[in-house]
Amino acid sequence: MVRKEELTYKSRDRQTMLHAIRWIPEGEPKAILQIIHGMQEYIDRYDEFANYLAERGIIVIGNDHLGHGGSVGTKGTYGYFCKNDPATVLVRDAHRLKKMTQEDYPGIPCFILGHSFGSFVAREYITRYGTGIKGAIIQGTAFMPSGTVNSLSGLVSFLQVLMGEKYRSSMVNNMAFKGYLKKIPNPRTNQDWLSHNEESVNKYIADPACNFVFTLNGFKTMAELLKRVQDIDKMEDIPKKLPILITGGKEDPVGNYGEALEKLYGIYKNELGIENVELKIYDGMRHELQQEIGREKVYEDQYGWLMKVIESGSDN
Repeated sequence: MVRKEELTYKSRDRQTMLHAIRWIPEGEPKAILQIIHGMQEYIDRYDEFANYLAERGIIVIGNDHLGHGGSVGTKGTYGYFCKNDPATVLVRDAHRLKKMTQEDYPGIPCFILGHSFGSFVAREYITRYGTGIKGAIIQGTAFMPSGTVNSLSGLVSFLQVLMGEKYRSSMVNNMAFKGYLKKIPNPRTNQDWLSHNEESVNKYIADPACNFVFTLNGFKTMAELLKRVQDIDKMEDIPKKLPILITGGKEDPVGNYGEALEKLYGIYKNELGIENVELKIYDGMRHELQQEIGREKVYEDQYGWLMKVIESGSDN
């Protein structure tokens, strides 16, 4: 039977208490998988997937980012991270939870899975702390032209001076998400790009902890993370023996319908010489693999990849 525990710990912003969850299996665990969730969601949305893995002996952990889920608190703001260097704070918050869990479960191999915005955090994480984990799953990620990222960052910086960093700009939000429905004929909702699963999309829209607009601070943080994780010089710090699985849906506009995933795979494997990189793109799936119709296949594949890496016994 899976035991689900909620906990709190202090963010590296030095003031916010973060909410986190652990799904703990019976018996001796085989591994730890830390999920780094995406923007405008929270860790408990992965409950079904976490239970699937925990029933098979894997501890699953994850925290709600600053400005998300249970980490918002009574005085917080949805979609706002923190004032000072939030891109670094998010990575360090994930690392602190990883260290806390390894203290409780010493010697158990630890993996990370970053989804969407969380994949940017995970991609930065492996440049900083990659030697301390067994492998990484990069899911639903993006690779944006540097000019686009710089334009977004410049616009947001300008608007922050005028409106303040907690302002929610419909213009910036439209820029970030415009075009996501362009390949969906007769979309039912503005969020249909998330998945084919109408029930999941309806829940997302109805959930105030999901259906909110990022602050300017949030968009600025996203742009900063993209700058960092797309810097080839910084990518050189990724351990060359770290097993990495890059995955996403073929119908996912965030990953440019698979092209961004293929580009990142090529950079990791061919330009950086990372030895153990795999690419898995799912036909007929959109952005949220853990919510998608047919997600059971994703569960099986990711569990299988984790077990394959564990059984290989390789160290990075």
